[in-house]
Amino acid sequence: MRLTERLKEEKLSVSFEVFPPKTDTSFENVLAATEKIAELKPSFLSVTYGAGGKGSRYTLEIARKLREKAEVLAHLTCVGTDRESLARYLQDLRKSRIENVMALRGDLPEEGGTPEVFPHAADLIREIRKAGDFCIGAACYPEVHPESPSQAEDIARLREKTEAGAEFLTTQMFFDNNLLYNFLYKLREAGVTVPVLPGVMPITAANQVERAVKLSGSFMPRRFVSLVDRFGGSPEAMKRAGIIYATDQIVDLFANGIRHVHVYTMNKPDVAEAILRNLEPMLGQRF
Repeated sequence: MRLTERLKEEKLSVSFEVFPPKTDTSFENVLAATEKIAELKPSFLSVTYGAGGKGSRYTLEIARKLREKAEVLAHLTCVGTDRESLARYLQDLRKSRIENVMALRGDLPEEGGTPEVFPHAADLIREIRKAGDFCIGAACYPEVHPESPSQAEDIARLREKTEAGAEFLTTQMFFDNNLLYNFLYKLREAGVTVPVLPGVMPITAANQVERAVKLSGSFMPRRFVSLVDRFGGSPEAMKRAGIIYATDQIVDLFANGIRHVHVYTMNKPDVAEAILRNLEPMLGQRF
């Protein structure tokens, strides 16, 4: 099913993001974890691409396996992709009955430089659109892309992505829902009307905070900082507190008219299950 059709549904839903292994030796462990998450029957599973464009094989292998259990969104990045490899990748997706693609620029290599063939996500989106009838998603930052000079410029680039063919957007993680609501208002004012899927990251260990800030430039509300200060020294307490905080974010999103939420669960089936169990009364389903 095209995810745009799923995002039109009135029923509340939760989807999860998983990532492929970095090496052959970890493949079975990663597959086992992602299959456990698939068994929770999420709305769909988003399978990320390897850093530096090196993970296409693993992304495809995991996506194929999960496609037997759930709807799948396969990631693809500008970094490490040329027209020939893109054509092969899309053909492999067709053979695997995967019709949903998340088109991203990807993290630039440490040595710097921009991708030569597809410098920006909009360039990749245009090429995918020409290649066939895929449902294409793109990323957005409620708090401004770290490389963007302003939110107005960032939203202009998002509009370019939708004009190129992106049919929905998924947000980077955020920890203050008011920032998302403000961002959604500005998007609509700018004429960006495609569905926007909020992305929530459960922080279940204190050492995740620094990485989350580095990846997305996320603002950490005082309430969240206090939570980490109080429970960060105890792994079990921090895990439970992080799950509760993420659940609270999702409940607030549902209460304010958001119907579909995406959760970055870092290949942790226990975290995914705990969040769904907290949400069972609202989702009308037992997990």
